[in-house]
Amino acid sequence: MTTLRIRRPDDWHLHLRDGAHMAAVLPHTARRFARALVMPNLKPPMTTTAALGEYRARILAALPPGLAFQPMMTLYLTDRTSPAEIERASASGYIVGAKLYPAGATTNSDSGVTSIEAVWPALEAMSEAGLVLQVHGEVTDAAVDVFDREAEFVDRILARVVERIPGLRVVFEHVTTARAVEFVRTARPGVAATITPQHLLLNRNAIFEGGIRPHHYCLPVLKRERDRLALVAAATSDDPRYFLGTDSAPHARHTKETSCGCAGIYSAHAGIELYAEAFEAAGRLDRLEAFASERGADFYRVPRNTDTITLERVPWRVPDRYPYAGDELVPMRAGDEIGWRLSGE
Repeated sequence: MTTLRIRRPDDWHLHLRDGAHMAAVLPHTARRFARALVMPNLKPPMTTTAALGEYRARILAALPPGLAFQPMMTLYLTDRTSPAEIERASASGYIVGAKLYPAGATTNSDSGVTSIEAVWPALEAMSEAGLVLQVHGEVTDAAVDVFDREAEFVDRILARVVERIPGLRVVFEHVTTARAVEFVRTARPGVAATITPQHLLLNRNAIFEGGIRPHHYCLPVLKRERDRLALVAAATSDDPRYFLGTDSAPHARHTKETSCGCAGIYSAHAGIELYAEAFEAAGRLDRLEAFASERGADFYRVPRNTDTITLERVPWRVPDRYPYAGDELVPMRAGDEIGWRLSGE
């Protein structure tokens, strides 16, 4: 196979930032994806329907001419998110869910949820309104090893949420472990997961290859090889619970290459091509369209896209850096080749 034509995909987990930084990275996503679920962990966080409406307008205003792209929005949950705010979000027409960041778990999560007990009323309201809960699934207990924080979150928090509110649809975002894959596989209906390209292609050895690799640092961190294999098996299976979410997260180079670097891997420049590599390596290119273009739309109850994109098996060298609003960012696979290319790029 030298070309692969698929229904245009959607990205169900994306960081765009704001202002000039957002304008610098938005074209990469908009050329590949018809829709993306845009994360709300800005400074300040997007905790209200009104703030999200203004943010969405800024995204649309920054969209280059000729590109059709729809930002899907999600509310930033806090201990103080009210059922009334959930109702406003549901009525907006452009907010499809709410994001649960455990406070301190990742970038700009300090305003997140400190205790699941504080958000039961909001979660109940979400279930009634039909909004989807997106979850960053890690505990922040300093006593828990960083490689075990996802599994601990399943046992301490997520299992309780899924059982207590049976009508709530939940996306366990960027799953990284065999434990998380198994939880989603055996959970009640209405529970799904997104999987990133880095967690399909890399294990934790990549962080230390020849020295510290700050551009391979993300949260949740890369895991063991057996976990990566479990993710590949889930993504390339026929199970509709697993679908695409890049978690592409741009950071200026100087904020990654420092004594306390930011978490996040930028993959939007090759947001579908990297998945094609992973699926080809698994011998399951035939399942890429379902994973990238169908399952997420079905779970979020939006129409599948009707237009298509074409990928070509033409290796290309990823630039060492991309401009980033007066700075630069280092993309995933910088300076190396990717085996598939979006037609027209």
